[in-house]
Amino acid sequence: MAARTSIGAAQLERVLGDWQQGRDAAYRALAGSLRTLVLDGRVPVETRLPAERELSGVLGVSRTTVAAAYELLRDEGFLASRRGSGSWTALPEGRPMPVAGLSPYPTGRGGVIDLGVAALSAPEPWISAAMAVAVAELPGYTRTHGDFPSGLQVLREAIARRYAERGLPTGPEQIMVTNGAAVALNLLLRALVGPADRIAVESPSYANALRAIQHHGARPVPVPLDEDGWALDGWAGTLRAAAPSVAYVIPDFHNPTGLLMPARQRAELVALARAAGTRLIVDETMAELALDRELAAELPPPLAAFDRTGSVITIGSAGKTFWGGLRIGWIRAAPELIRRIAADRASLDVCSPVVEQLAVRQLLTDAMPEVLEFQRDRIRAQRDALTEALRQRLPDWSFRLPQGGLSLWVRTEEGGVGGSALAAAAQDFGVWIGSGPRFGVDGVLERFVRLPYAQPPEVLREAVRRLAAARTAAEAGSVPPVADFSLL
Repeated sequence: MAARTSIGAAQLERVLGDWQQGRDAAYRALAGSLRTLVLDGRVPVETRLPAERELSGVLGVSRTTVAAAYELLRDEGFLASRRGSGSWTALPEGRPMPVAGLSPYPTGRGGVIDLGVAALSAPEPWISAAMAVAVAELPGYTRTHGDFPSGLQVLREAIARRYAERGLPTGPEQIMVTNGAAVALNLLLRALVGPADRIAVESPSYANALRAIQHHGARPVPVPLDEDGWALDGWAGTLRAAAPSVAYVIPDFHNPTGLLMPARQRAELVALARAAGTRLIVDETMAELALDRELAAELPPPLAAFDRTGSVITIGSAGKTFWGGLRIGWIRAAPELIRRIAADRASLDVCSPVVEQLAVRQLLTDAMPEVLEFQRDRIRAQRDALTEALRQRLPDWSFRLPQGGLSLWVRTEEGGVGGSALAAAAQDFGVWIGSGPRFGVDGVLERFVRLPYAQPPEVLREAVRRLAAARTAAEAGSVPPVADFSLL
C-alpha cells in the first residue's frame, strides 16, 4: 500500500480542531483525534500525513508528542510507514469493508420500513396524465423500429430547454437519453475509464456510484467534505497528487449530505480540474429538489455553466424529480462524446423505451411548475417530521438541516454504537437503513447513517421510534422479541 494523496500540516490542524480537550496525555489525545478523522472519512485512508517535525511546529507541541502519537497509530493499524516515503493513514487488518447492499429482511415479519432508498412515490395525478398523453402520441412512432440510441428528438429538445432555463445554453445534440442516471454513469465510465484508473470522489458519496466505479475496475480516491461543504484545498491537493482521469461530484443537494455548492466554488473546481487534466462527471439527479421557494428561485447555475472547454459532463434524471419508475435519465456532454457513446450503446441496452420518454417530455414541457410545487411541499413536510422525531427520541445524534434533496446525513453519538451495528440491529426492529461505510471508501464513516425522508410523516416517526429501540438494544447487546411491525 502507498499514499494516494496527502494532507498538509496547516490543513490537518484545521480539521483536528480542539484536539487537546480531556485528560489524556497529549500524544494519546492526538492519536485519538487522528484515528477519529480516519474513521469518519475526513482524512481518507492512504493519505500521507505531515512529517513529525512539520506537524509538531504547526500544532505547537514537541516532536516527541507527534512521534509517540504516530507510533501508537502504527501499533493499532491506523498508520503505515516506510523509510523515505513517510507515513500514511490505514485501516487495521481485518476491518470490514463497506457492504455491497442492504440484506433482505427475514420473512414472516410485516410492516418493514425501507429507509435504504431515497426515492419518492409518484406525484399524482401528473404521472398518470403524462402517461395518457404519451400513449396518445405513440402511434406517431409505431411505424418506426423504435430504436433511438440517443433518445427521442422531442425529449432531447425538452431537456436542452430546461438546461437553458437554469442558465446553461444547451442544444439537443448535447443530450443523450438513458435508462436512468445509473445507466448514464455506467455508459460514461465504460467510455472514459480504464482498469486501475483513479477517479476522485467526495467522501461521503452516493453508494451506488462508488460501486459502479469499483465494478469498472477503477480506484476511487476520496476527498472529504467539510461540515460546510467542499474543501477546495483538499481537491487541489488530490487532483495534483493523484492525477485522476475523472472526478465524480454531486454539487446540487449532495447525496447523502444535502449540501449545495456555491457558484464561486463551482467556478474554482472547474478551473482546478481543467488545470489537472481531469474530466468532471457532475451528478445533478437532485438538482430540482430545492425545498425553499426563495432558494429555488436563486440556485447557482449548473456546474457545466462555468466550463468553456466542453470537458464537464452532466448526468440528469427524471427519477427524483418525477418518479423512479419512469427509468429515464440523460447525459449532457460535447456532441462528439454523445455520438461516441450512442454508437457504443447497442452492446449494453440499445435505447430507452418510447412511451416513458414521451411521458417525461410531457412532464418537462407542460407540468414542471405544478409538479415541483407539489414535490417541494410534501418533501419539506417529511423532512420536518423526521428531524423533529430525531430531536425528540435521539437527541444525541447530530445533523445539518438540508435545504434540498431527500436525505439526512446523521452523525451518531460519540462513543455509541457504530452505523454498521445500528443498521444490523435496526433490521430486527423492522427498519432498513444505510450505514455510513456504504457511502465511503475503505470502510470509514462508521459513525454515520443516511436517513432518507422519502416516506410519509407518520411512517418516518414510526421509523425513528424503532431506531431508538434498536440503538438501545444494540448498546445492551440484547435480541428483541419477534413482533408484528405493521403500522396499523
